[in-house]
Parts: sequence; structure tokens; C-alpha cells
Amino acid sequence: MTHPITVVSLGPGPKEYLTLGAIETLKSAEKVVLRTRVACEAADWLEQQGLSFETLDFLHEQCEDFDALVSAAAEHLLALAEKQEICYAVFDLSADETVKALAKKAQIRTVAGVPLSAPYLAAVPPQDKIEVQTASSLEITSLQNPLLILECDSRMLMGQCKLQLLRWYDPDQPVCFFPPSSSEERPYLSSHLTMPLYEIDRQKEYDHTCAVFLPTVPLTDRKRFDFFDLVRIMDRLRAPDGCPWDREQDHHTLRKYLIEEAYETGAAIDEEDWDHVAEELGDVLLQVVFQSKIGSQTGTFELSDVTTHICRKMILRHRHIFGADQCGTAEEVLRNWEKIKKEERGFSTQGEALRDIPAGLPPMVRAYKAQKKAGVVGFDWDGPVPAYEKVREEVAEAEAEWNARAPEKLEEEIGDLLFACVNAARLSGVDPEEALQKATEKFISRFCAMEKAILQAGKRFEDLTLSEMDVYWKGSKQCPRA
Repeated sequence: MTHPITVVSLGPGPKEYLTLGAIETLKSAEKVVLRTRVACEAADWLEQQGLSFETLDFLHEQCEDFDALVSAAAEHLLALAEKQEICYAVFDLSADETVKALAKKAQIRTVAGVPLSAPYLAAVPPQDKIEVQTASSLEITSLQNPLLILECDSRMLMGQCKLQLLRWYDPDQPVCFFPPSSSEERPYLSSHLTMPLYEIDRQKEYDHTCAVFLPTVPLTDRKRFDFFDLVRIMDRLRAPDGCPWDREQDHHTLRKYLIEEAYETGAAIDEEDWDHVAEELGDVLLQVVFQSKIGSQTGTFELSDVTTHICRKMILRHRHIFGADQCGTAEEVLRNWEKIKKEERGFSTQGEALRDIPAGLPPMVRAYKAQKKAGVVGFDWDGPVPAYEKVREEVAEAEAEWNARAPEKLEEEIGDLLFACVNAARLSGVDPEEALQKATEKFISRFCAMEKAILQAGKRFEDLTLSEMDVYWKGSKQCPRA
């Protein structure tokens, strides 16, 4: 049976940061194990008080890397806890990976203490919401708060951190660097140095007392921005003293811009101009944030409603990831998605699923979706060949209505023809919208080449018959880009 393990926080190192609760717990413990004695002035003081303890420093020599050290430390402590109750003393509860490993396998109680960050934060101007991370687990996800990076104990680790930071900060960004401190100088209390970010991995010495502090960069001075910066910008634009145009917009006036930006993003993807794609996706994201800000001001919905809806949907419809469903192929995932969607919306028939297709979609996209949903229950052609026959049939019917001069019926037959063409494309494995887009681009390129040839010949469209234009048209097909 494993006895409970008590974990005590010693604080940053000097004895001044020991709490009364930590001292009493250590003195009353059956057995005390220190995470490390290195740079722990409190350990010397505890020894002077007659408190005996052992440390895990011997594991540093045996382990190849940090992960192995954490695993070995947890195993050693669990073995000790099999025999008696132990007290494990660390610098900072929240930053010690061994404590997290122990919590998964044993019952632990904790005695909180002064966090590692306290002396550093006391050395810099007061700030709101400072984010604290360790160098070994640094992950930059936002620039909203000042950042304190602890345990910068090697040049290599600082180089890795610098590479991450340079993705967000300018190389010349001023930072505060806390150099190593000796016991005589009171660890963690030495003065810090101000230097450009690019120099943090170029210092003479490093140890676990080193740290880096990055202040918040003003919005107008940023070289890189995160999602929350966009939210802040929109807040400013919609403020009472913000931009007159932005303040006048509502859900309806912005609708067309959302559609336009989506199409422009699609065009950029087709061009495979990825910097342009990033720019256009930013325009789409702006529309989402813009609509959400209007929603929060008018009481229709908020940004958190948008993120909640999509996150809930992704979790619920990926039951093969977040639940018990099994899907081994992309096709199975799509079928399961449609099944879950019907369950969510309470559809009892496939017809209800078809009627649920948004009427605001482009007609060709809506036709494609309707055909696919009908095909789910088997109402579909066996393949493209009968679909091609249906296209020929619809061509004949449309031609007949034209000859009969029946415009109302002709519109219906033309619609049937277009619908049949979508079916033929779908069953041939071709996206009809993409195919039509490419055909239109090809037509424009050939028309421009034809026009250029006509003008080079000293002629004008007005002077040519359709047959004469056709000669130039056929010639345009030989152009490389046409």
C-alpha cells in the first residue's frame, strides 16, 4: 500500500521565502526528500535547524534527459511511500513535473508556498496579468500579457526559446534578463540587465536562477498580431469615438462582405498563393469578429457563442475521436457525420435532411448537396453513363421547348438540364463548381487572346462576322495560357 505523499513548496530558494506552514510540515514529517539541494539556501537553514533529509540530486547523474529524470524521481518517491509517509519538498508546486507525475499514481496533499516568480516580479514595474512560463515548456499563444520565463538554465535552451519568441517579437525588442546569482548575493535578487531579444542566448553564464521578462508591446508597435489583437482592434473601431463607417454597420450590411471574402479566399487557394490565402483568411476572420462585436452590442450573440457552437459541433460530430464510434476511412467519417447531424436535428426522414440544405447557397452547390443526400438512401444513378444519357435527354427537351416558343416551360427545362449536368459531374468525380470556374477562366483567357490577335491584325470586332471571329477563336486555343 502506498502511503499519502505530502508535497511542500520551499519557495524560490532563500530561507526568507519559507512559509510557517512549510516549516511546521517539514519538522513533523517522518521522512523528508528534497527535489534538489542545488542553489537551495533553505536547505542549509533546515539542516542548521536539525532537520535531516535526502535529495534526488543523485538521479541527475543517472538520467539522460529531463523526461527520464521526472520518471525516475516519481518511481523513487513511490517506492519510498510504500514503506512510510514521506514529505517531498520542491521549489514551486505548479512548476514541478514530478509532482504532476505523482498525482496520477498516489494520493498527495500539498502545502503551498511563495511561487518562483515572486522575486522577479518584485524587480520589475507592477504589471497586470503577467503570464509565467518555464523555458523548457515555453509555448507562445498570445501577446496580450507581459511574459516572464523562468529556469533559463542553458544557452541551448535560451536559443530554443529565442526561436519561438522571434515568431512574435522583433529581434530588437528590449527585454529584462536576470543573470545567475550566487548565494552570497542572495539568489534571485540581483539586478537585471536590459538587452535586445536577440542577445538572450549570447550571455556568458546560465543557471536555473536565470529568467527573461518581456513587457507588453503596444498594439501600434507590433510586428505580429494574435486573434485577441483583432478583437481589441474591433472593440476600438466600434467604440463611441471609433470609426464612423464601422459604427454604422449591422448584421445585414456586412452580409455581402462575408460572401465576397469567402470567394476571394477560394480564388487565392486556386492560385496557390499562400501568402495571399493568409491575407484573405484574415479578411474572413475579420467578418466573423465584426459580426460578433455587433452581436454583443445588440444582444443577438457574442463571440463566445460562435466559438461554443463550432467547438460543440466538432466534438459531437467526431464521436470516433471524442466518443465510442469507429470510423476507419474518410468515407465512413462523412456517413457518420450525416447520421449524427440527422440525430441532432431530429430528422426522421431523408426529405427533411434535403429541406435543411440552406437556400442561400449558390444554386450549383445546393444542387450538388441535394443529390449527395438523396444518394445516401440509394436514390442515385449507378454511375456517370446513365447521367450523361439524362443530360442528352434534357438537352432535347429544352430544345423542343425553345422551338415551341414556350419561355416559361423553357426555364424549367434549362433548370433540369443544369441539374442533370451537376449530377453527371458529381458521378464522374468532378466538382461542378470548380469545373465551371475553370471553364470560365479558360473562356476569358481565350477571348483575350482572340481580341489581341484581332487588334494586332488592325481589325475591330464590329468589322467581323461571327464566322471570321471563329477563325481567330480557334487560333486562340493554340496560346499556352488559353
